[in-house]
Amino acid sequence: MRDVTAKSSLSDRTAAAIGDVLSGERRGIRSMLLFAGPAVVSSIAYMDPGNFATNIQAGAKYGYSLLWVVLMANLIAMLFQALSAKLGIVTGRNLAEVCRDESPKALVWVMWGVSEVAAMATDLAEFLGGAIGLSLLFHMPLMAGMGVTAVLTYAILLVEGRGFRPMEMIIGLLVGLIGLCYLVEMLIAPVDWREAALHIIQPSMPGGEALAISVGIIGATVMPHAVYLHSGLTQKRAPARDNRQRRVLLRFSNWEVVLALAVAGLVNMAMVMMASAAFHEGHAEVAEIETAYHTLTPLLGGAAAAVFLVSLIASGISSSVVGTMAGQMIMQGFIGVRIPLVIRRLVTMLPAFVVVGLGVNATEALVFSQVILSFALPIPMIALVVFTRRRDIMGEFANGRLTDIAAIVGAIVVLTLNSVLLLQVFGVDLP
Repeated sequence: MRDVTAKSSLSDRTAAAIGDVLSGERRGIRSMLLFAGPAVVSSIAYMDPGNFATNIQAGAKYGYSLLWVVLMANLIAMLFQALSAKLGIVTGRNLAEVCRDESPKALVWVMWGVSEVAAMATDLAEFLGGAIGLSLLFHMPLMAGMGVTAVLTYAILLVEGRGFRPMEMIIGLLVGLIGLCYLVEMLIAPVDWREAALHIIQPSMPGGEALAISVGIIGATVMPHAVYLHSGLTQKRAPARDNRQRRVLLRFSNWEVVLALAVAGLVNMAMVMMASAAFHEGHAEVAEIETAYHTLTPLLGGAAAAVFLVSLIASGISSSVVGTMAGQMIMQGFIGVRIPLVIRRLVTMLPAFVVVGLGVNATEALVFSQVILSFALPIPMIALVVFTRRRDIMGEFANGRLTDIAAIVGAIVVLTLNSVLLLQVFGVDLP
C-alpha cells in the first residue's frame, strides 16, 4: 500500500489508489470508481446546448422517427472517444501533442489555427446555451445571463488548480443533474414507450427535411474539442509502468466510455422523446430553445418547463468549462504555450458577447457554430484514425483490423454527413 498522508490532495489519493489497483494490491467493484472521470468529463460535449436545439427540432417535427439516428451517432462517438483515451494512455501524449510531433511544422500551425477557431465556436454554443437558460428561468436580460454564466464557469475552472479529481466530480455532478432533469421530464411527458422503443431499432426517414435534421444530429456528434480533450485527460492521470498496466487501464477506460456515453445517449433520446410527446401533435413548428420553453409551460406545466431550463443551464455551464479546458490543451499541445486561465476565458467568450451585442438570434448563432465545427472536425478525426493504427506510435496497442475498419467507416460516415450539412447550409441543392 502506498504511503499517502491525510493531508494529501484528493487527486493525489486517487492516483495512489489507482496505482494500488494496477499493482494488484487493491481489488473489488469499488476500485472501478477510481478510473471514472475522463469519459464523464468528455461526455458533456454530447449533451451541450447544440444538442438541445437539434433534438427538440427532431422530436417536434418527426416524433420518435429519428431516435435510431441518435443511437447510431452515439455508437460512433463511443468508438472515437475510446480511441482518443487509448492514445493518451498508451503514448503519454495528447492528440494535439502527437499531431505536433508527427506532422510537418507548417501543417501543425494550420491545424492549430483551425482547432482554435473550433474551440471558440464550441464555446459560443455552450456559453449562449447557459445564458439563455438563466435568462428565461430568472427573467433577466440575455446579456445579464451571459455575465452570470461567465462568473460561474470561471469559478468552476479555478477548481482545476486543485488537481484532476475535484473537477471530475463537479462535472460528474452536473452530468447527473442533467440526467435527473430528463428522468423527471420522462415522468411528466406522456411518452409512448412502445413507439419510442420501436423507432430506436427500426430505421426510417420520413422525408428530405428529416434527412437534414439527421445530418445535424450525426454531424455534430463527434465534437473536435472532445476528441482532443479525452486524450489529454488520460495521458498522465494514471501513468502505467508497463504494457500489462496499460491493458488494465484500457479495460477500465473502455468500460467508462461505454457507460458515460450511454448516459449521454439516453439523455439525447430523452430530449427527442420529450419534444415528441409535448410538441409533435399540434406544435411541430417548435425549433428554438426559447419557443420550446414557452410552449412547454401550457402543455406540461411550469414544473416541466423549469426542469428543462435547469438542465439547459447545467449543460451550458459544464460544457463551457470543458470547452475552455480543451482550448487550453489544444494551444499547449500544438505550440507549447499556456496562457492564464482568465485570458483564455475572456477570449473564448468574447464572440458570444459580440453576437448578442449585434442582436443576432441566439439559436441561429448556435446553428452557425455547428457549421464552423463541421469545417474543423476532419483534422482531429482523421488524425486520430491515422495515429492509433500506427505501430511506431502505439506499439502492440495499434488498432486491430476490425477496430481499424470500424474507425475508418465511422469517419467516412461522419465526415460525409458533415459535408452534406455544409452544402445544405450554403444552398446547394442535393438529390
